[in-house]
Amino acid sequence: MAGAADDDEREKPLDPAVERVRGKLVRFMVINLGLLFVALMAVVIAIVYRSGNREAPPAAAAPELPMPAPGEVLGGDIVLPEGARIAGHALSGSRISLDVLLKDGGRAIYIYDTATRSLVGRFDIAYKP
Repeated sequence: MAGAADDDEREKPLDPAVERVRGKLVRFMVINLGLLFVALMAVVIAIVYRSGNREAPPAAAAPELPMPAPGEVLGGDIVLPEGARIAGHALSGSRISLDVLLKDGGRAIYIYDTATRSLVGRFDIAYKP
């Protein structure tokens, strides 16, 4: 029985002033949802555009080893301290890195540039106690 009374209350037409306010609210909601949808689509399009137009940054080219003329051999001197031994080496572009065991038991890393044929750096390796 209580359900029948609720149905009658729901079926009554609204007051014309309340109906106008409800219409304004519905129109306001539709306009705001439309603007929100347009803004969201603009953001999605901007993200897709930026990800599609992204160019890979040009890689910095490492200087290459100078190429000798055919039949010639590239050469140069790398001066190490007396009694030092080379424990390892690495080559990157035109630079050679030498891991050196020193006579006193220490270690150092020498970096030699083959393009300029000069010692670029020496880094002593020290161990903290």
